[in-house]
Amino acid sequence: MSRHHDPVVLAEARTQFVPLFSTRLRYWIPAYAGMMAAVFYFSLPAAAQNFPTKPVRLILGPSSEVLPRIVAQRLSAMWGHQVLVDPRPGGGGTVAADTVAKAPPDGYTWLLSTATFTVSASLLANPPFDLTRDFQAVTLLASAPFYLMTHPSLPVKTVKELTALAKARPGQLNYSSSGMGTPPHMAAEMYKSMAGINVVHVPYKTVAAAVTDQIAGQIQVSFQYGPSSLPVVRSGRLRGLAVSSAKRSRFAPEMPTMDEAGVPGYEIIGWNGIHVPLKTPPELINKLNADLRQALQSPEVQERLTAASLDIHGFTRAEFEAFVNKDRARWAKVVKDAGITPE
Repeated sequence: MSRHHDPVVLAEARTQFVPLFSTRLRYWIPAYAGMMAAVFYFSLPAAAQNFPTKPVRLILGPSSEVLPRIVAQRLSAMWGHQVLVDPRPGGGGTVAADTVAKAPPDGYTWLLSTATFTVSASLLANPPFDLTRDFQAVTLLASAPFYLMTHPSLPVKTVKELTALAKARPGQLNYSSSGMGTPPHMAAEMYKSMAGINVVHVPYKTVAAAVTDQIAGQIQVSFQYGPSSLPVVRSGRLRGLAVSSAKRSRFAPEMPTMDEAGVPGYEIIGWNGIHVPLKTPPELINKLNADLRQALQSPEVQERLTAASLDIHGFTRAEFEAFVNKDRARWAKVVKDAGITPE
């Protein structure tokens, strides 16, 4: 047998080569990744390479401020320039959208996009803004289901008991939302339609105001996004009955889904992403996407978002565009099934 085919010789060669290869690979992979990042960076036009050179504004509609503030803090540290969180809750998101749509397309004004904008595409006959028509998608940041919550004074502990009480007292119970056409509003309307109940809608301008009044006992029922709901449920100030997603939440596995709790086929989730003005240059959007995804991968950001009961994403632009289109189709079905006539 040739020495080159001797099993013993081959085994010895492997024992020498593999550690050497592994050691070199350990150093070459980071170096290669760094080289490719440098190639990407220097291939960008100067405006994108130098971005940002001043503070960036992140405009919010009627949304929880937990996620945007965490992401803004991380980006501010990365860039050496502040990302300012700027709440504009009026008009169910239209004030925020108007502010961003009319801003210069230079990357310095962002919209915190939510399902509010995919809802309005079906809920309004002539929506003033459209995510796919008036903005460019950057990335999906995070998502979470809604939680059905009741005030402890309400004599119910399950969704079936709540449904029975609402049927026995039509028009006497109320529920809150962060505004007409917002996801919490539509989540409740979907429940009303599927369960055949009559509960009065009380719209608020902000999530915080809605939750505060429910804790005070002025509101009896609500669907709220994870960061706004689970802390008050865990503290006992409100009672959690069910989660809106198709599967149980990993953050509250003890809570049944709406489907399990007696509303078959119920499924809705909330999400937060970033959109920018329509004419923002593609190379600049690519940089924003890369930097936002890098910020989401930070261990500190992941720890804080997980603590806020959020599922972290960080989509490519194409993935986010596909997600928005799918969400629009889902809300169109909700509006149709609930028998809501576009206004």
